[in-house]
Amino acid sequence: MTSSDNFDSNNFGSNPPPPGGGSGDSKAGALGTALGGASSSGFMRIALFMGTNMAIMLLVTVVLSILGIEPSGIVGLAFLSLAIGMGGSFVSLLMSKGMAKRATKAQVIETPQNESEQWLVDTVARLAQQADIGMPEVAVFPSSDPNAFATGAKRDDALVAVSTGLFQAMDRREVEAVLAHEIAHIANGDMITLSLIQGVLNAIVFFVARVVAQFARDNRMLYFATVMALQFGLGILASMIVMWFSRRREFRADAGAASLVGAPAMASALAALQRGPVGPGLPDQVAAFGIKSGKGSPLRALLASHPDIDDRIAALQSQ
Repeated sequence: MTSSDNFDSNNFGSNPPPPGGGSGDSKAGALGTALGGASSSGFMRIALFMGTNMAIMLLVTVVLSILGIEPSGIVGLAFLSLAIGMGGSFVSLLMSKGMAKRATKAQVIETPQNESEQWLVDTVARLAQQADIGMPEVAVFPSSDPNAFATGAKRDDALVAVSTGLFQAMDRREVEAVLAHEIAHIANGDMITLSLIQGVLNAIVFFVARVVAQFARDNRMLYFATVMALQFGLGILASMIVMWFSRRREFRADAGAASLVGAPAMASALAALQRGPVGPGLPDQVAAFGIKSGKGSPLRALLASHPDIDDRIAALQSQ
């Protein structure tokens, strides 16, 4: 980080950290990509890998249509669908870390420049060691919204990034809990898991759209329009399924963070999100990797990447 991007201890909340950093001797059990809460945005944001997947799928559809290339049978279509569906998902996964840095303007801490940066790097290193994963890159991105995210294709080569607003809304014990949650996501392999699920659903969407559109094969323009419309509609349904899995894994990540720093600290961090300032939120490309998510209409709830924050606090208190 450059000196202009540094944050200092004044960014932390006024509450002092507990002795020993609140980590205890607990090891990660059920570990899991971000915390959830109430979003300041009016619309549900779409995950980075989901947006990239859809873009790849649409691009391949256009290219195949322009070239007049369509598989000659169901078996050929099935193999093509699987290759494109899984390929798009894993391309987006491999690109996720770089795209997240660019989208949030995150600055990786190469050499800590002050005590707060040193504390942040040391805390991530300690939690990563407890969770038995490689040391992630640690970054800070400029945002008044209290937020954080983790991403990356591999457990031992991931990224943990926190907003400057996170330090203004929470004390160190709560920030440590947020970091533990992100480490839990990495340890659980959630990015890989969701990419696998997304890849399978991509393949199903690609396959079903072309099978249903067979009635229009004699009219190339109608066939193309039908395929595009079906891919869009089925893609939304697929997103609902992926987000359902995402919400389940948030509870696991909460449990993993509780194993690392204690359930009270994790519950306190979630509560801090509720009372924290309302900011602009993360860019659309990485919003589903963040610690805050949508709450609103029933339809929007189906597309939310995170459970309601009250439900998560209740789950922690019942442990």
